[in-house]
Amino acid sequence: MEDLRKYLTVEEVAKKLDITEEWVRDLIARKDIKAVKIGKWRIKPEDLEKFIHSRRNI
Repeated sequence: MEDLRKYLTVEEVAKKLDITEEWVRDLIARKDIKAVKIGKWRIKPEDLEKFIHSRRNI
């Protein structure tokens, strides 16, 4: 089993992206960011990186 401490919370992702927690939850609902719900939503750091890279304008 993976260590949940390695996963990011919605709050942490919102701070990293400088957006609201609600916006992060919307991105999860739209499946733009992969997440798993274990009590509350959790995001793997590598999935956040994939999301960021998918949004690049290059």
